[in-house]
Amino acid sequence: MGIELQNHQSHQEDGPAEEPTSRWLLNTPEPPSMWQELVGYIRKNVLSKKDNRRNKTKNSSSNPVYSCLKSVFPILIWGRQYKLNLFKKDLMAGLTLASLCIPQSIGYANLAGLDPEYGLYTSVVPPLIYSTMGSSRELAIGPVAVVSLLLSSMVRDLEDPVTDPIAYRKIVFTVTFFAGAFQAIFGLFRLGFLVDFLSHAALVGFMAGAAIVIGLQQLKGLFGLSHFTNKTDVVSVLSSVFHSLHHSWQPLNFVIGSSFLIFILLARFLFNSPHLGHIVKIGLISAIIALTEAIAVGRSFATIKGYRLDGNKEMMAMGCMNIAGSLTSCYVATGSFSRTAVNFSAGCETVVSNIVMAITVMISLQVLTRFLYFTPTAILASIILSALPGLIDISGAIHIWKLDKLDFLVLAAAFFGVLFASVEIGLLLAVGISFARIMLSSIRPNIEALGRLSKTDIFGDINQYPMAIKTPGLLTLRISSPLLCFANANFIRDRILNSVSEVEEEDNEQEVKNDKVLQVLILDMSCVMGIDTSGVVALEELHQELASNDIRLVIASPRWRILHKLKRAKLEDKVKQENIFMTVGEAVDVYVRARSPSHDLC
Repeated sequence: MGIELQNHQSHQEDGPAEEPTSRWLLNTPEPPSMWQELVGYIRKNVLSKKDNRRNKTKNSSSNPVYSCLKSVFPILIWGRQYKLNLFKKDLMAGLTLASLCIPQSIGYANLAGLDPEYGLYTSVVPPLIYSTMGSSRELAIGPVAVVSLLLSSMVRDLEDPVTDPIAYRKIVFTVTFFAGAFQAIFGLFRLGFLVDFLSHAALVGFMAGAAIVIGLQQLKGLFGLSHFTNKTDVVSVLSSVFHSLHHSWQPLNFVIGSSFLIFILLARFLFNSPHLGHIVKIGLISAIIALTEAIAVGRSFATIKGYRLDGNKEMMAMGCMNIAGSLTSCYVATGSFSRTAVNFSAGCETVVSNIVMAITVMISLQVLTRFLYFTPTAILASIILSALPGLIDISGAIHIWKLDKLDFLVLAAAFFGVLFASVEIGLLLAVGISFARIMLSSIRPNIEALGRLSKTDIFGDINQYPMAIKTPGLLTLRISSPLLCFANANFIRDRILNSVSEVEEEDNEQEVKNDKVLQVLILDMSCVMGIDTSGVVALEELHQELASNDIRLVIASPRWRILHKLKRAKLEDKVKQENIFMTVGEAVDVYVRARSPSHDLC
């Protein structure tokens, strides 16, 4: 014991003396303060003009107003290069899209508890707004099944669309306004990362559960039932169906609806409302769900076409289109996967296909409204049912099961939560489990024992690399956590001390020589990006505990902010500056030289 670690200068016998690298670490300037980081973030992400610079031309460099407009309205950029041959493709894609959009919009409006014309309105105004502001070329805008179900299930708790359809409709339009407002705010403050909290597994489970719930809701129209539950869980719906079938149902409705289903498969605001708080909540949930679906779909097709989708611009575009839509009798619109796939397959080149679709639907509203009004409910139910199989991604669920069992747990929570409880419960369970997983990995991080790979300066986890060489008398541990904070500091300290105790027990059992007994603990902190007061205290306690056992604590690869905190806590004086190194390899080399100058490196 008692071997002193020394810097390179005192141990290099050959060649000129070198400056200890620990000085480079300890003499670094202070990192920016929290306020400086906040101001820098706002300047970079909120007030940034990088998009203007990227799109600036020689002639427009002196026109900042035009540059600002181009960043908000991308149509001003691509519209100048638009050609006739592109319009031919967009025209055919738009007409194809309208042929699918019209029946789906009617069915989804019925699913949302609204009259058919409101679904068609939603396929006119929002697509036109999005065409001027959106960054996706293929995304088809309009009503979708999931959001329609979400509105129907949550707004029904406030107003019954049968007893008071006008109040119900006003609440839906108000929800649409708040959904658009939240989406615009998310885009304005560059909060695109929020949609990532709904993982892919959660979306797969949610969509599958929602598809089944949507299908069960259509049994009312398919069987012609006059009495039906307002609840959405599978138990309540099936109970209502079986109870109604014993009393009265319409066989002709079932025949018409089933026949049409087979044919398809083959071929304003209320701000003074007492429900305002609930309306805002529904608007926020609708905004996040709509954004998640649209951005996920848009990114998928953008990847195929080889261009980048700007998530923040998408948020702004969808926010503005839903705000405008709420003022024109539309409900929440977003990007539809099925219609986007049709749009892509039909050969669309730009969002002009959305404009063509909107104009076609507008003409249909003028010409076909009287005929659409008399569309049987069984037909509407069959239209919705025909779209549901695409929402159930069985192969995706199997892939998630094979890839990550915890992700599959998130999927199952979303699926069964939506199926047996409600849409809100399913989403809450999925997001809750995802957060719990993140928190668990943060407060219970791994502590990895490292060894040097032969003939290299690389240190790896000895569990992953069993051939890695451990240096006698030295234990190297890596903290695999980005934070050393109040939530995990005590756990990390105890895990490190347990590892030290295990090594000491092994030394006692093997009766190793005194010069090979554990003398140095090298703590690799390359993964640790931040530390708080509890983390500093844990390091101080670790240093004291090791010192009482004649074991020296060495810190390797500390980050900028970590060093700054250690300086302020004066911990680097207690650990001593010569025990702080830039790399693990450097610390091991110095230890080996200190023990035996003629000793070869491992």
